Amino acid sequence: MTPVFITGIGTGGGKTVVAAIVTEALQADYWKPVQTGYGEGTDSKWVRAALTNPVSKVHEEAYSLVLPASPHIAARQESITIRMETILARYREIEESCKLSEAKSSRINFPQKRDRQGQAALSGPDLERSSETAGNPLQTAARLLVIEGAGGLLVPLNDREFMLDLVKALDATTILVSRDYLGSINHSLLTAALCKSHGIKVAGWIFNEPYLQVEEEIESWSGIPAIAILPQTELPDRAFIREQAEKMRPFLQKALFPVDSR
Repeated sequence: MTPVFITGIGTGGGKTVVAAIVTEALQADYWKPVQTGYGEGTDSKWVRAALTNPVSKVHEEAYSLVLPASPHIAARQESITIRMETILARYREIEESCKLSEAKSSRINFPQKRDRQGQAALSGPDLERSSETAGNPLQTAARLLVIEGAGGLLVPLNDREFMLDLVKALDATTILVSRDYLGSINHSLLTAALCKSHGIKVAGWIFNEPYLQVEEEIESWSGIPAIAILPQTELPDRAFIREQAEKMRPFLQKALFPVDSR
């Protein structure tokens, strides 16, 4: 199944929190291929602690580097070259492990009702034990894999390849994460334009911390719909992740698996 790639308009935009929410909502697996600055703690460790469902697995990074810097710089400091083929080989291993082997896994019925930005009152998922998979694209041959990038799409992996090239190689569907700061409109629209010029499949925006309807303008100018807007929080703990996952689940379903209305 096509992986879901979480990328942002820059560093510090809340990608890891969003990745945890999306992973929790979809009962997916999580993977961050390249981690830098691991001495300060890893995103994988944080996501593992944030998840509450019994299904998701957090997979080990392909590269874990000490220096908190761009991947190509952190790798250079350790006399390492990040290689696309190494990342893709690890991805194939993870993809194989995501195949469902237990017919008794939890099934989720996703409500389809949706307002414009996912802010209306939402009904929670109807969890049931069943071997039926009809009507639920998330329970077909494999668990979904949520992949978190490092920084934005033009973060270098080495001297010739960027995070964008990884998205292309994975043929992933991308979710764009934006947070308001001075310059974020420009960065958001540049990211959207890059995706369009390279034919990247984008499911939608997830915005952190709404501010003066800027999100609506970015949505309109970019031509990319919003999946959800996350409220501001000083403590994105397990309860917050679980609550937002329950709210976001039907909108992720619609964005990632649109139903042909014909």
